Order: sequence, then C-alpha cells, then structure tokens
Amino acid sequence: MLLLTLSLTLSAQRHYTAVSYNCENLFDVHHDTLKHDMDFLPVGERHWTFSRYRQKLNDIGKTIVQCGGEGTDWSLPDLVALMEVENDSVLHDLVYHSMLRGAYYRYTMTCSPDVRGIDVALLYNPFRIQLLHSEQIVIPPMPQQRPTRNILHATLRTALGDTLHTFIVHAPSRSGGAALTEPYRLLVCDRLLSKIDSLRTTSVMPHILIMGDFNDYSYNKSIKNIVSAGFTEISSHAVGKFHPDDVLGTYCYQHHWESLDHIFISPNIVSLQCFIHDAPWLLESDEAGHMHPRRTFLGPHYHGGVSDHLPLVLHFLFQEK
Repeated sequence: MLLLTLSLTLSAQRHYTAVSYNCENLFDVHHDTLKHDMDFLPVGERHWTFSRYRQKLNDIGKTIVQCGGEGTDWSLPDLVALMEVENDSVLHDLVYHSMLRGAYYRYTMTCSPDVRGIDVALLYNPFRIQLLHSEQIVIPPMPQQRPTRNILHATLRTALGDTLHTFIVHAPSRSGGAALTEPYRLLVCDRLLSKIDSLRTTSVMPHILIMGDFNDYSYNKSIKNIVSAGFTEISSHAVGKFHPDDVLGTYCYQHHWESLDHIFISPNIVSLQCFIHDAPWLLESDEAGHMHPRRTFLGPHYHGGVSDHLPLVLHFLFQEK
C-alpha cells in the first residue's frame, strides 16, 4: 500500500498543466507616452475605466483558476501563456490584485515594439516550476508592416529536475489580408525555429513547449513548418470541454469555429489531454442560436465579456528517461 501511495504521488508530481490564452486587450487605464493606447483610457474611444479594468482582471484570473479542473481533480495550472497584455503593471495587478492573488504566481514577459504596447507573458507556479532564464527573440519589422511582438523564451526547471524550454508566440495579425501578411508570420516562425535549432545543438533532446496565438490555422504554412521541424500540434483536434459538439475552436468568426491558437510539444513530452476551456459563462449565443465567446468589446463598444478567444489547456508529462 505504501509503494502504491508513493507511486501515485510521484505520478501526480510529474503531471503538469499548461494554459494558452489570448486575453483580448488587457490594458491598464494609464497612458504610455511611447505607445498608441489612447483608446484604452477613461476618456478614450472605448471608455476603459478602472472598474472595467478590475472586472477584466478578475475574470481572467477566474478563467485561469477554472482551467485547473473541478472538484478533487482541480490543481492550479503550472504554466499560463498570455497574449495581449499591455505591460508589467498589468501583470503585477493580475498576479497580486485579482482573484489570482492567493495563487502566488510569478511571471516573466516581453517588452516589444508593438505600437499599441501589447506583449506576451508567462505565469508559472513557483512551488512546482523554477525560472532559470528568460529572453526575448526579437522580430525585425518588415517593409509596410507595423512592428510586432517579440517571442518569449523561458527556460524552466521542475521540482523533479526536468528542464523545459517554453516559447510563447503572438504572431502578426491578418489585418490587411491573410496573403499580404503571411510573410511576416513566416518570419516569426523562422526566428522561432532558428532558436530551437540552436538549442538542439547544445542540448540532448531538449523538452520544448510552444504556445500562443499564431494568427494562422493548422493548414497554413507557418504551422506546417513547425510540425515539419519535429513538433506535434497537440491542439489540432481540441474541442470544448463542456460543449464538445459545438465549440470546435478557440475563436469564432462569422459563426465558424477555428483555432488561431496552438500548442506544440517536442517528441519527449507526453500529452495526456488537450482541450478548450469553454465554461458557459465565457460564451453567449446570438439570435440565431450560434454560440461564440463573450468578448470584452464589440467594435469600440464595451460588451462586458472576458475575451474573444477561449483558452487551450494541456495536461502533459515528461517522457521517462
């Protein structure tokens, strides 16, 4: 009985949960003179007030907590990749002054040249994960395109001594046309894979986890290039946990579910389960009965939802050596 208990405890320790979530414009209410964030001010077009900001922080925190499961199966997610977060003060408020304040998360994030000031970030559970090193992979701007977000590379170590390289991506949007902007997303992919190639030359079979909003679908070249580099797109068939027949992607456009968000794992990581967290309170239905995420804004108008994306959740293990 003692051996069985120890075995189950060790299995639980080796079981990790990662979340990837685009927060849809998680801005504070203060103007950064170096960024175009004027819409997200109390006097801006979107009338972004402190109370709305605090509500969004709590809703994002609640969503992250719920991604850990339910009942006796619940555990705090170990890693949370966030896209569309404005700055360090926003991350500080999320971690220390929202529903997450009792989780004791730590974080690291980028400082990108994106004109609006949005970045990517990683929350990690310090009781299970140690941050060894964090760096940004700079994406040079392309002609006729606005500067985009840098890639975040975090080198982590688990309590059991496994090292994990985590990459968080928020690729350039499709604004202006998918074909016109595709070379920019391919550049992001090239920079990502170049860094991974260098890791593979200095480390024997590194554990690698890639998460984020790639603004491309599984059939697009950027995603196929990552898969061709030896990664499994573990999120390719993810569906909603609560509405598996209806929620077939993380993003809904014109009543059609697709996934711009993706999670990739290296061959030495074992996926136990990957799904979309589609709690009913994150969704709404239109007059025709079509379900979609309840977003924060409809155009410039405040709508009161959490995000126009739903989070991906991955349960995984490290392959035994």
